[in-house]
Amino acid sequence: MVKRSRNAPNKNGPTFVEEASLLAQGYSLIAGLDEVGRGPLAGPVVAGVAILPPRPQGKWLRLIRDSKQLSAAQREAALERLREHALALNVGVCTPAEVDRLGIAPATRLAMCRALKSLPLKPQFLLLDAFPLPEVELPQKAIVRGDALCYSIAAASIVAKVARDRMMAQAERDYPGYGFAR
Repeated sequence: MVKRSRNAPNKNGPTFVEEASLLAQGYSLIAGLDEVGRGPLAGPVVAGVAILPPRPQGKWLRLIRDSKQLSAAQREAALERLREHALALNVGVCTPAEVDRLGIAPATRLAMCRALKSLPLKPQFLLLDAFPLPEVELPQKAIVRGDALCYSIAAASIVAKVARDRMMAQAERDYPGYGFAR
């Protein structure tokens, strides 16, 4: 079962509306899934996955936003809070060679599958940013602009972005002068 939703982003940031609806339907392990690296000319595609507590509370939630709306320092701080509070976090990576061989869309789906496969908890439902993941036989909902609307997807976007930024910073150290860390 794959649903797709088109919503306008909330100006106040993401909410738990989607997660609350799923909790009311009996799902308890809800994973947000997002990717980074589809647009850049170099580097891997990285998918992040996050399973947040069913009813999270606390000031740390203010840090969770679409990763594109946060500075690098804010993303790092948010990731530290996610490590303290999330039930599970993980990343999946597709190398540049795999992207070249498979194409960007299949490579993105492969990175997402890898993130889910090695996740220590098995989610019962997936909330994804924009596109469904037909390779995974789990109930799921793809939400356009989900990283701006949904806490679980926003958390996944932070996990993915920080991981990819760190990889690109290492690539810049290994191959200076190419601007990989930009």
